[in-house]
Amino acid sequence: MQVRVTAKDRSFAYEAGQGEKVLYAGLRAGVSLPYECATGTCGTCKARLVSGEVEDLWPEAPGKKSFKPGRNEFLMCQCTAKTDLEIEVARAAPAFAPEECPVGPRAGTIRSVRALTHDVTAIDVALELPCDFEAGQFMAVNAPGLRGARGYSMVNFERGAQGLEFVIKKKPGGGFSEWLFSDRAPGSRIELVGPLGKATFTPGTEKNLLVIAGGSGIAGMMSILKRAAAADHFSRFKGWVFFGVRTMKDAFYLRELSALRSENLEITVVLSDEDVPAQARADWPQLKFERGFVHEAAKRAMAGKYDNVRAYLAGPPPAVDAAIRFLLVEAKLKPDAIRYDRFS
Repeated sequence: MQVRVTAKDRSFAYEAGQGEKVLYAGLRAGVSLPYECATGTCGTCKARLVSGEVEDLWPEAPGKKSFKPGRNEFLMCQCTAKTDLEIEVARAAPAFAPEECPVGPRAGTIRSVRALTHDVTAIDVALELPCDFEAGQFMAVNAPGLRGARGYSMVNFERGAQGLEFVIKKKPGGGFSEWLFSDRAPGSRIELVGPLGKATFTPGTEKNLLVIAGGSGIAGMMSILKRAAAADHFSRFKGWVFFGVRTMKDAFYLRELSALRSENLEITVVLSDEDVPAQARADWPQLKFERGFVHEAAKRAMAGKYDNVRAYLAGPPPAVDAAIRFLLVEAKLKPDAIRYDRFS
């Protein structure tokens, strides 16, 4: 089916396959349609249907809360084209830059599931075909027999990747995480769409880096930090990492973070629900530890240090929102200096 789009900056058309979601088809065609979560929760990819018919695969999607009555709006990430479509998008939709990694359907098999804490696990996925992606990007992941996709950031970074690493937190009643923590996941085939997301790091980034991550949000940040370290970024620029968890039993990747620590890269673990145990500082001398909320610890430590900074944020939406507020209002960073992908 043909999808004809009138966007803020231009008009264009692309082809969508049978059963292919309107957003994914556009991204596959190399068009930067607006989106953030790409899984139905945020509403950023809403469009107005001018003509044609779509099938809505998730009528109850939370992203519809911003819909206005009578405008015939729909979520491009949740709808497929039943006929040729004419749609309107309120934002710009430029073509992909030549260096951007192509988006498309992927498939792989879960090779292993490894517990990081009592409620956080790492999964290793063997891809059927190699995939390019940038540090900080994510995939929309579909598990067998479960409705809807979930967005998860890759921990690893490489070109021609044969596999993907994800970090997933168990959420009570969460279909995907409950399935993943069962014994059915290893060996299962999963479907993915991506790579997705704009909160990326490339070696040409001539900036000091500020990373604020909560819980499993550290996944994509590990990709960025490893990519930056491999490019020797911190020999020329400074970096600050603030990793928030509830208690020490919720902390993970401390060994990996310690290995990344350098003269120009400071890493602070922030505990929200308990005082810092003395043993933590003894066990992890390369790391700093603070008590409080992660965005508040970052605000205290970063006072007066925002020159030439790019900030990367990840974690629960309330924590990301709080970090955005202080970076805009108090740190006076410009919006294009703050990078994050809002999905949950």
